Amino acid sequence: MSILQTRALQLILASTSPYRRELLQRLQVPFEVVAPEVDETPLPHETPEATAVRLSQLKTRAVQTAYPNALIIGSDQVATVDGLQLGKPGTHQRAVEQLSLMAGKSVVFHTALSLYNSASGSMQTACVPTTVHLRPLTASQIESYLRKDEPYNCAGSARIETLGIAVISKLESDDPSALIGLPLITLTHMLANEGLDVLTW
Repeated sequence: MSILQTRALQLILASTSPYRRELLQRLQVPFEVVAPEVDETPLPHETPEATAVRLSQLKTRAVQTAYPNALIIGSDQVATVDGLQLGKPGTHQRAVEQLSLMAGKSVVFHTALSLYNSASGSMQTACVPTTVHLRPLTASQIESYLRKDEPYNCAGSARIETLGIAVISKLESDDPSALIGLPLITLTHMLANEGLDVLTW
């Protein structure tokens, strides 16, 4: 596919996450946001990384019919601690349980990214791990944090880009944007593989 043909493709973010939308805006490229209809339930005996990868790919394919000439971005994140897989808590009580379990421990966030070219059928996928070391937290600290930040749609019940940074003692990752939900370093490489340089878009 030529550069001119690649430039004719739409860029689609298949996500309902406002955090991923805000991250993609950092690249200063035009894109549309579409909500994918995907069941995010992990499969039996599926590893956290496999869950994240599968769902990131499913999200791109969920919108391919509506966008047959596009580069479609899908991403998913799964957190694990003590071998237990953690998703989005959804409720205050589940968030309390997650943070109580995670406090003082190391948590691995598996952030999968897929870029699907619906015109050519090519799929690029990567999974970027981030290890987050949480501070020991008291019950009152957890309660106060959750009431202030309400991170109920965030895997692991903490929002690092806001007050959630205060529950962390250290993190290890090759891509700091991965923890927020969209690994931008990896994405720019994937776009370049499709002939799109975000610096000269």
